[in-house]
Amino acid sequence: MSERIWLQHYPEGIPADIDPDKYDSLPDLLARTVAKFPERPAFHNLGRSITYRELDQLSRNFAAYLQNLPDLKPGDAVAIMSPNLLQYPVALFGILRAGMVVVNVNPLYTPRELEHQLKDSGAKAMLIVENFARTLQQVLANVPVRHVITTQIGDLLPAPKRWLINFVIKHAKKMVPKWKIDGAITLDTALARGAVAKFTPPAMSREDIAFLQYTGGTTGVSKGAMLTHRNILANLEQTGMWISGSFREGQEIVIAPLPMYHIFCLTSTMSFLKWGSLTVLITNPRDLPGFVKEMAQWKFSVMTGVNTLFNGLLNTPGFDRLDFSALKVVIGGGAAVQKPVAERWQQVTGAYLTEAYGLTETSPGVCCIPLATPWNGTIGLPIPSTDVSIRDESFQPLPVWHGTGEIEKSTGEICVRGPQVMNGYWNNPQETANVIQDGWLKTGDIGYLDSEGRVTITDRKKDVILVSGFNVYPNEIESVLAMHPDIIECAAVGVADEKSGEAVKVVIVSKNPKLDKAAVMAHCKLHLTGYKLPRHVAFTDALPKSPIGKILRREVRDATHA
Repeated sequence: MSERIWLQHYPEGIPADIDPDKYDSLPDLLARTVAKFPERPAFHNLGRSITYRELDQLSRNFAAYLQNLPDLKPGDAVAIMSPNLLQYPVALFGILRAGMVVVNVNPLYTPRELEHQLKDSGAKAMLIVENFARTLQQVLANVPVRHVITTQIGDLLPAPKRWLINFVIKHAKKMVPKWKIDGAITLDTALARGAVAKFTPPAMSREDIAFLQYTGGTTGVSKGAMLTHRNILANLEQTGMWISGSFREGQEIVIAPLPMYHIFCLTSTMSFLKWGSLTVLITNPRDLPGFVKEMAQWKFSVMTGVNTLFNGLLNTPGFDRLDFSALKVVIGGGAAVQKPVAERWQQVTGAYLTEAYGLTETSPGVCCIPLATPWNGTIGLPIPSTDVSIRDESFQPLPVWHGTGEIEKSTGEICVRGPQVMNGYWNNPQETANVIQDGWLKTGDIGYLDSEGRVTITDRKKDVILVSGFNVYPNEIESVLAMHPDIIECAAVGVADEKSGEAVKVVIVSKNPKLDKAAVMAHCKLHLTGYKLPRHVAFTDALPKSPIGKILRREVRDATHA
């Protein structure tokens, strides 16, 4: 865009642009952090903390092990299939230090999903938690993985705790299905071999691929976004500039409940390194009472999450009694933050819930609400060095909305340009051409830009419901329903209708068993015009969610049509 109208509304002290070339690579960022904060704790999980010096040594050993495998070379892909454990950052930085490409894998994948990702990425080696080894065993003959490193949940914990946890998980809770993979070695063995092996840091460019980060595949087969060292480093600088005004070096404690294999947690976790922060990795955030118990151990200052997680915490006994006196920054992403959740969060914790917007393809940050700003229904301003343009179906720019006139004339597809935008999809030039045009990434999200430079998302392009020729946005319907005191969460989808083409259906999780369709409709009529009103109302005990807690409208829609 020729004019960046949002710059005049930037918070004081935040520059218009960042230097994406401040660091040579992600390993360079780690090396500088280790040199500055060697004895500060870097990560904590399941009762153990490791310092930056320990992270440096362990990741060096893993890098040396990989580097000395006979058929692995810089540029090759190595997969990680694990929940949040200390093993994750060790393996992550080990792979990057070896000059190889990280492929993050969802541990909940089915054999079919895992096979596709390993085949598509060409991963030659893989670190996998034993709990999921049977899934790999079922597809190993069909994928290029030739080196398998296994680990148990407690492997990086001190004895006897590691023995106890591993025994309970395997034998008492029976959480490890029987598996057999010939030639697999343990992480302990790999680290021991790496410790005595020579490690030679490879030549590395900022333009080298650091991650093949796979999209969720909600529109079909998942695709690997090629994210370079420069893409990630740029986004670390962009988001860091936005949120770090009050950060103190070596003092911040970050609560990280989202899985590191997801781009939001992956990048946000790395973005706190440069301040020598401690990141507390939460292995199972779905155990909300256990999560609250862990949070009670820390005087934390930063937290990331998604709307459903924040909502769940607010409804968990004991959360409101935690010590929030140090809390500075709470970032909500992955899905829209709803007004009732944001307002209640601020009331309970005293901290604003700051909404951010991004995509896997943008490493991920694109926009963010300025800190200490109440929920306002927007996703905020584009972050430094980022351009946002709203385009119509012909890829022509649409005008800014000035608060008057038909908002539909300013509403179109949100397109993004900046140093954080991916190189493209791995081995998929056609899909790359479909989403990148003239240097702009077409996000698939629909929204508009207002005269104060703020971006508002109305919905996903594919989720828009067409009722008698009118666009109905599920986000709006869900936000209205979330205002009802008896509704915990909900999903709005389109269903076929003979008269209107499509009609709105809402599926609701309620805390009140007496809530019925009549009460829901009465509430909706107070806030929605006629064509937006739900025609169908259903109740359920739970809604399908992604691993980070995003409600999967596609699955709700599929269940409706089944």
